[in-house]
Amino acid sequence: MKKNVGKTLALYPTPVTLVGAFVNDKPNWMIVAHVGIIGHDRILISAVKAHYTNKGIHEKKILSVSLVDEKFLKSADRAGCVSGNREDKSNFFEFEIGEAGAPVPKDSPLTMECSVEDIFETKGFENFILKIENTYADEKILDEKNKISLHNFKPALFSMTTYEYFSTGNFLGKCMHMND
Repeated sequence: MKKNVGKTLALYPTPVTLVGAFVNDKPNWMIVAHVGIIGHDRILISAVKAHYTNKGIHEKKILSVSLVDEKFLKSADRAGCVSGNREDKSNFFEFEIGEAGAPVPKDSPLTMECSVEDIFETKGFENFILKIENTYADEKILDEKNKISLHNFKPALFSMTTYEYFSTGNFLGKCMHMND
């Protein structure tokens, strides 16, 4: 028998994502738990309106969205524990400037450089519709066809319901071939 647990958001876990944007010409970083896919070339991030990084996203309209693996998790988590309003986070990570102008952390195995296509507000949040401009992947996470391989890349997951991180990695079967 199933129990009604109320209006619980049950789409977690989601990938741990580190967002980078320039604020006052310095990179700033934040962890974003509310992420989604809205097409083959667009994603959405949803951030509390008060986040310092939002200011840079509005100003430059360019940002990076990096996926975090277990090796990068501890340093990325730190960026989510400190506010850019109170502490300069520009030196948290070594970074490069992506082709579109966003800060790209060197230690992240996978980073999407995105431009802002649209912004809409919901109660307490700014929701950024992002167009993927470039994707940078460490060669170690690519397969022989230069595709991102979850056999090689194990992104960390975050569960909002318990504030816990999880690992990925178990292959369950091929999509559309489970009944073969």
